[in-house]
Amino acid sequence: MGEQDRLREYHGKRDFGRTKEPQGRSAASGAEPRFVVQIHDASTLHFDFRLQVGDVLKSWSIPKGPSGDPQDKRLAVPTEDHPLEYEEFEGVIPQGEYGGGTVIVWDHGSYEPLSHDRKGRPVDFGESLERGHARFRLKGSKLHGEYAMTRFRGGKDGDTEEAWLLVKAGGGAHGHGTPDPRRARSVSSGRTLAQVAAAAGEQ
Repeated sequence: MGEQDRLREYHGKRDFGRTKEPQGRSAASGAEPRFVVQIHDASTLHFDFRLQVGDVLKSWSIPKGPSGDPQDKRLAVPTEDHPLEYEEFEGVIPQGEYGGGTVIVWDHGSYEPLSHDRKGRPVDFGESLERGHARFRLKGSKLHGEYAMTRFRGGKDGDTEEAWLLVKAGGGAHGHGTPDPRRARSVSSGRTLAQVAAAAGEQ
């Protein structure tokens, strides 16, 4: 399946004459796959967690955001695949458009796939996601270490909405929880949601 086929749902939800979100026409893929966590102040304030799988970003909406505390189990609801360039997107999506609201890049970096089978043999990361369980090591500015994504409801043939859990792996001492999203600053620009929204209003 080509990139444009994987992005059909993404394109179908957006009017690129109105929104400045990337269309997905060109993006270089580095040696290690990328990840990004964006804070999105739309109809509900939430975090968007995206992992590069091939030539797209697999995406989940995480209401409470990822946590560095292994005790925190974070609900993650899948959304449509996004283009790789979305890692850099920060700005305001116009009201009336899908996902209308302000977006900042809270964290980004690369990740190391760690999924393996019961015999310890490496498993293709995309395949591990299809099976419903994937492990990976984040190498971001704010998020570090091993995490696990586990599907606990729904799936390809399920009638219920698909849902996952994102958990910091490893246990041990409690890590940092998730920051107040309204006070959090972008790793790209150093700005808060309010500052990005104000700058867009001045243009």
